[in-house]
Amino acid sequence: MGNQSETPEDKRERIKQEELKRSSTGNLNDSFNKAHTGSFVDLVGSIGWKGTGLLILVLVVGYIIYKLIF
Repeated sequence: MGNQSETPEDKRERIKQEELKRSSTGNLNDSFNKAHTGSFVDLVGSIGWKGTGLLILVLVVGYIIYKLIF
């Protein structure tokens, strides 16, 4: 992992992934804050597949409720 041929980009990505694994529950708040400055890929990558599924479910349920009311 810490070899000499590792580029700075690879090192940043490795550190980012290690941090995500260490504090998976604290990443939800960070993910939504990153949504203001980052891309959707950053949001999905940091909250994981369960968080992504929950986000999609909330959006779908919200849309259905919106259509029923208006």
